[in-house]
Amino acid sequence: QVQLVESGGGLVQPGGSLRLSCVASGSISEIYNMGWFRQTPGKQLELIVTISYEGVTTWADSLKDRFSIFRDNTKNAAYLQMNSLTPEDTAVYICNAMILLRGAQTANPYWGRGTQVTVSS
Repeated sequence: QVQLVESGGGLVQPGGSLRLSCVASGSISEIYNMGWFRQTPGKQLELIVTISYEGVTTWADSLKDRFSIFRDNTKNAAYLQMNSLTPEDTAVYICNAMILLRGAQTANPYWGRGTQVTVSS
């Protein structure tokens, strides 16, 4: 099986920065797109960004000026750098990846459990 584990969340003051990590482990053949989403209570899951194996990104327009993503395929990992954080960025940040398991014919989406980011003074 596969696990996606996020880390790096926490409490940060407005204007601060955080870097989130997402690492996939398990019986993995290939990882295609990886992505970050976020969710706040009562709101829909919001896409932040996806990144392909080759590093092509698709962003939510409102976030790409303050956030950046990079991916380390050797570690099955993706990282979300978040700068100039505001209280409106408070959410659970969740990693997603499209993964082909060893021996499988098709890839499937996998989700992490999320990491809480709280922006507050």
